[in-house]
Amino acid sequence: MTDRESFSAGREARRAAPSTPWRPDEEHRQRMLQRYIGALAVHSSSGTDTRRPAGPGRTEGELPERGHAEQAPAGPPAAAPAPPPPPVRVRDVMDVPAVSVRDELPFLDVTHVLAREDLGAVPVVDAEDQVLGVVSVSDLLAKAAVEAEEPPAGPVGRLRDRRVRAKSGGESAGTLMTSPAVTVRPGTTVADAAWLAARSRLKRMPVTDHAGRLVGVVRRAALLQALVRDDDRIREEIETRVIGDEFRQVRDSVEVDVHDGVVDVRGRMSADGIPELLRAIGDVDDVAEVVDHLISV
Repeated sequence: MTDRESFSAGREARRAAPSTPWRPDEEHRQRMLQRYIGALAVHSSSGTDTRRPAGPGRTEGELPERGHAEQAPAGPPAAAPAPPPPPVRVRDVMDVPAVSVRDELPFLDVTHVLAREDLGAVPVVDAEDQVLGVVSVSDLLAKAAVEAEEPPAGPVGRLRDRRVRAKSGGESAGTLMTSPAVTVRPGTTVADAAWLAARSRLKRMPVTDHAGRLVGVVRRAALLQALVRDDDRIREEIETRVIGDEFRQVRDSVEVDVHDGVVDVRGRMSADGIPELLRAIGDVDDVAEVVDHLISV
């Protein structure tokens, strides 16, 4: 994320500051949202191609040793580095089967489906399971509100009212839905799907095959969990890779606790090693902050 984007995001956040006190879980939700945005930025920047064209005796992407002519290495070849893990894709985190409604389903039946499944929106499909759109609680409330209210006064109010009434006059899912629906394919990476969900402000997106048929639904919460590791996995990496391998001398004297990506480090160690340990922990993926409670000895 560039400095300009960070400044713009901060300015918008300040403008959107709530005038009422946060709910008890709002602080946790905001921290998770920050980790979500940070993970998106990391995944979007990791796709940069830094390979160079191949030269004589060199495959594409291989760089010659700086300041030396290319030559065959002496001795046995070094072991090839392990390939990076494949990216997590939508098919790995989507919900199957997906709840959907037919386009001819009456208004009241759509309401019952949303209430029974505790959903805010549901895909609308035709007889071949092709996704036509999405009908939401907002669509149903607009219809109910228009039927209960008096026509608004003024030209602007009448124009807005006419647009709402044109949609809310429908009696079935197909006439009430928002179309076209924002969909993703099963092979889409979680990072790309998360960007799409963020831009579209969607909590759930239908997943379709090559023919547009519904095969599942992916939730924004599932995308978050796939992008941002939970606290237990972060703590496990710190204890095994950082402390267990790089700082073995403090394995019995230093403890870490992780909560919402914030790492609390406690224990005793030499003063000259504290900055290096804190820096190594802060470099672990998905660590949002490191709190130093170490005592130097």
